[in-house]
Amino acid sequence: MSTGLVWFQNNLRTEDNLPLAQACKENEQVIAIYFFDPRQFEMTEFGFKKTGKFRAKFLIETLTELKQNLTALNIPLFIDHAKPEKKLPDFLQQHSISTIYLQKEWTSEEQNLISKVKRSISKNIKFQTYYDQFLFHSDDIPYSDFSEIPKVFTNFRKKCEAKVSVRNCTPAPEPLNEENFNLQNETAIPNLQQLGFEDFRLDPRTAFPFKGGENQAKKRIQQYFWETQNLAQYKQTRNGLIGEDYSSKLSAWLANGSISAKQIYWEIQKFQKEITKNEDTYWLIFELIWRDYFKFISLKHRNKIFKIGGILDKDLKWKTDQAAREKWISGKTEESFVNANMKEIAATGFMSNRGRQNVASYWAKEIKQDWRVGAAYFESLLIDYDVHSNWGNWMYNSGVGNDPRDRKFNIKSQAERYDSNQKFQELWLKE
Repeated sequence: MSTGLVWFQNNLRTEDNLPLAQACKENEQVIAIYFFDPRQFEMTEFGFKKTGKFRAKFLIETLTELKQNLTALNIPLFIDHAKPEKKLPDFLQQHSISTIYLQKEWTSEEQNLISKVKRSISKNIKFQTYYDQFLFHSDDIPYSDFSEIPKVFTNFRKKCEAKVSVRNCTPAPEPLNEENFNLQNETAIPNLQQLGFEDFRLDPRTAFPFKGGENQAKKRIQQYFWETQNLAQYKQTRNGLIGEDYSSKLSAWLANGSISAKQIYWEIQKFQKEITKNEDTYWLIFELIWRDYFKFISLKHRNKIFKIGGILDKDLKWKTDQAAREKWISGKTEESFVNANMKEIAATGFMSNRGRQNVASYWAKEIKQDWRVGAAYFESLLIDYDVHSNWGNWMYNSGVGNDPRDRKFNIKSQAERYDSNQKFQELWLKE
């Protein structure tokens, strides 16, 4: 009997999951595994925990739902709090695994990990990897090579919109034979304390009062699209600052793969057909294309997205002022709009898109501090951290990325425009 292993990473869902579907199609028995790699919870070179408490809690919630959904398919999910290259060799042998199925990743940490695993296991074990995190599949984009990805987003968007069709979602697999589930599995999802965090309560002011998981992502779509029909006003409200309804808030589920870009796209298409089609509904697709673009930019430039010169190799004079860093992080700069946003992320692990652009512009353009410190701080705190979007946006806002105009925000005028009544600043700055 052939046995396939689905190694879950940032694709924590059972629907529209090509590695999972292929494993079920090609094997009589399927096992799933997820690693809480301790390296993901260590301190980075910039002095922040790589994964902070907010994303860790969201991840725990996500895996709890994934385990339930896999159980319904008679697929056991094994959890290990260890380095994969240390545990996989024995696990593969114990369960007579012939093939490992996983989502293809390309940034350096993920590539190094796969290399370590391959060196530690039998060469007879096959790896089946799939680009499964895009809206526009990498095989379908109108470029013969990733090196041809244009420097400017608009060029990429227009060409892809004209020439690429979004693929259909991969159907969820049918449940496997129940006897396949009868494996001894005493592994458990760790709690926050086991990952090195204290438990915490949700801040009542948060704009992201949601839980992790595939079912929760669908629940949010049901609420935002169909119950409130807020999608029909998305572009008009997306620059809001307070509350759960000013934007879709789907980014966190997208980031860990609880939901796919294609699932959201096809739900938008359904909404446009059944409710209304306008600039607002299109704009959520526009944002999904931005997400794709940053992924393709990292495919093109690889580790340059983490270098201080960015993808432009700019030799700018960056400062590393510890006092400035502490003021920025604690929300004690001379800009109250920056301070309110920084207090929000510290208390909730979330910040609006408008806030992110302003605090990044202040950090990199106003006080000219090393932009990578800001990116690493966001990586640690953000519930919706996505390596490509986070580092891509930080480069963009710091003048070393894909902004052809190299813009700098006038923070006072931004505050007047987007928080004219100062409700947001009062919410986060009042003692």
